[in-house]
Amino acid sequence: MLPEPMLARLVSFPSVVGRPNGAIIGFVRDYLAGHGVEARVLPGPEGDRSNLFATIGPAGVPGLILSGHLDVVPAEEPQWLDDPFAMRDREGRLIGRGTCDMKGFVAAVLSAVPDLVAMDLPAPIHLALSYDEEAGCRGVPHLLARLPDLCAPPLGCVVGEPSNLTPVLCHKGKAAIRVVTRGRSGHSSRPDLGSNAVHKLLPVLEAVVRTEAALREGACDPRFAPPYSTVQAGVVRGGQAINIIPDRAEIEIEARAIAGVDPVALLQPVRAAAGEGAGIEVLSAYPALSLPADHALAHLMTGLTGKTPLGAVSYGTEAGLFQQAGVPAIICGPGDISRAHKPEEFLTRDELHAARALVVALARKVARGEGLR
Repeated sequence: MLPEPMLARLVSFPSVVGRPNGAIIGFVRDYLAGHGVEARVLPGPEGDRSNLFATIGPAGVPGLILSGHLDVVPAEEPQWLDDPFAMRDREGRLIGRGTCDMKGFVAAVLSAVPDLVAMDLPAPIHLALSYDEEAGCRGVPHLLARLPDLCAPPLGCVVGEPSNLTPVLCHKGKAAIRVVTRGRSGHSSRPDLGSNAVHKLLPVLEAVVRTEAALREGACDPRFAPPYSTVQAGVVRGGQAINIIPDRAEIEIEARAIAGVDPVALLQPVRAAAGEGAGIEVLSAYPALSLPADHALAHLMTGLTGKTPLGAVSYGTEAGLFQQAGVPAIICGPGDISRAHKPEEFLTRDELHAARALVVALARKVARGEGLR
């Protein structure tokens, strides 16, 4: 299948984060089977979502992983000019939810599968597709836990998040929590008879502000923007009406950490401020990515793209989790991150074909024995 029809087919699945993804996983599995490639469907603990892992070439030989996620953010913005799950071609712009982030990369890889199969690769190219990346990379840890049973230890991983096909060496890590406070409801005229759950959030908010200020004066890495780790409260909910004492309130807080800093640890002052009576739920956590500039994977992707690697980006990906699992990882995919998560999201036709050409060129290096060693 050519890249454009493949991308249109992938976009047609409304595989929104947090929802069942059996339809799109089944499509990819059947497509690969049609080219003689067996795909392993790996259900997650949720029961209605799965990862997928497939190998082209000998699985018992160390090879390279091409990684992408199949979930997309919701597309409910009124600024969409047409159905976001029906791809439109407007003067070379392929418009639809997920075209850029990141079904474009997946379409480039899948459309290249016939070429890869025909190469009789001496070392494998693996395809790893995950779910719920947009919720904090929740799906891929379950795939990584199965990796030792699926293939020989991989030599590296290319995560195809939109980077204008420029290799990216580092990104920040992230952790997010939800703190829930409980009170006792009643009429607002008698606050002495109730307990205000919203007021109990105050120590938590104060801890967020103090931590954020301290981080500005702490460890820095000039490759990032901003060059320091951050903590912020993104969502606060509580109360029913102005004259009712709220009996429940919640706040969602995230930390983004520069390389070498544990994002989970950044939230410890906030957790401590919540007190024993509060409930704390971990929403997501993934580590930073930090690939040395002189790593063989960086040299490989520099040679293939002809572009000097970018030191760091501020958005997060699954690459840090691959690295944590012992698989060196780098980001390199089509499109620009500035188009992601927006109405009328698009990938250009030229970007899609350039990504497919990159996948084929990478496989040819592997076929010639010139990949990573």
